[in-house]
Amino acid sequence: MKNLNLIELVEKEFDPEAYKKLHWEGSFEEYLSLVEKTPRIVCSAFQRVYDMIISYGVKEYTVHKKRMRHYKFFDDPMRKDDNINDAIFGLDQPLMRLVSIFKAAANHYGPEKRVLLLHGPVGSSKSTIARIIKKGLEQYTKTPDGALYSYRWKKGSSYEDCPMHEEPLHLIPAESRSKVINEINSKLKDDEKIQLEGDLCPFCRQTYRELMKKHDGNWSQVIEEVQVYRLLLKEKDRIGIGTFQPKDEKNQDSTELTGDINYRKIAEYGSDSDPRAFNFDGEFNIANRGVIEFIEVLKLDVAFLYDLLGASQEHKIKPKKFAQTDIDEVIIAHTNEPEYRKLQGNEYMEALRDRTIKVDIPYVTKLEDEIKIYERDFNPKKTRGKHFCYNRIEIHCSRWN
Repeated sequence: MKNLNLIELVEKEFDPEAYKKLHWEGSFEEYLSLVEKTPRIVCSAFQRVYDMIISYGVKEYTVHKKRMRHYKFFDDPMRKDDNINDAIFGLDQPLMRLVSIFKAAANHYGPEKRVLLLHGPVGSSKSTIARIIKKGLEQYTKTPDGALYSYRWKKGSSYEDCPMHEEPLHLIPAESRSKVINEINSKLKDDEKIQLEGDLCPFCRQTYRELMKKHDGNWSQVIEEVQVYRLLLKEKDRIGIGTFQPKDEKNQDSTELTGDINYRKIAEYGSDSDPRAFNFDGEFNIANRGVIEFIEVLKLDVAFLYDLLGASQEHKIKPKKFAQTDIDEVIIAHTNEPEYRKLQGNEYMEALRDRTIKVDIPYVTKLEDEIKIYERDFNPKKTRGKHFCYNRIEIHCSRWN
């Protein structure tokens, strides 16, 4: 009886109707109707991140006659467990610069073609900023405003997902795409108009060609073998959020970024140039439509940094044996001062320097902000039986106090 009560307690947390909305499936025609009703579902990764940050609200205040903006998103409103608190204190100035970069990139002013490099000393919350953006994006895609969609191909009685979770509108033939987009935009306000960039990945191009041949070029019949579904980004499932960190040079190669050949399938498909015999599971591949984090990026071997050049500037990657493939993702990297000085002194890395936007993340210098950090990290819920003292700060973490 006791276990039954616990099961009922868990069931109360789940809403079947909400689950159905989050796991919506439909035809391509139904998706077009969704686009006409809610055009914001067709947006770039930078637009999605900027909209996510703004959705939590902004508080304006003045310091020394200077107007400041505090973005409530960085208070970590997404946290569900008090033991995991990524709230950031005392860094409104650099966070304002970071958000302004996201805004400019969302409007295609240029920063969308750069790597965002968080630069600062050890322990200045560079990793925390990247982590809260990734965590926030997971939660935002579960909301109506953050909804995005991808598609899968019908394979007999089952379906096979696009390996890069692409925008379904990429299925519209190139010669007709501008007409369709213009027709959709003709009914929208200027700030609602959609832009569509990129093309199908190698796997989907191959599938598309085969179906066009099967149906004698009848595109409407091809599209009937496509199912559109709502896409939920999740780092643990490697959907739309990727993380890459340096390892030993002997145990790491560039295929971790752009995917590798599946040698077991070569016998089935007859060639290693067949996209069905390729695993599009590199970090750049799986992070498409979302964000990728490069941990201590300047510790990476030069061969890995080359992949960043095309990914940032051209929004393209080069999988082995295939043509350049389009991607749409925010690239966030972080590094410390010694590594950055090494980059500045290396004349051969001028191309990478030109493709980065540096955002300085300094240490917190105000006492009240330092107090908040200690209260966040050392409190009775996390630490028991300890007494911490920092100048005039006294934090008692004991269940008896």
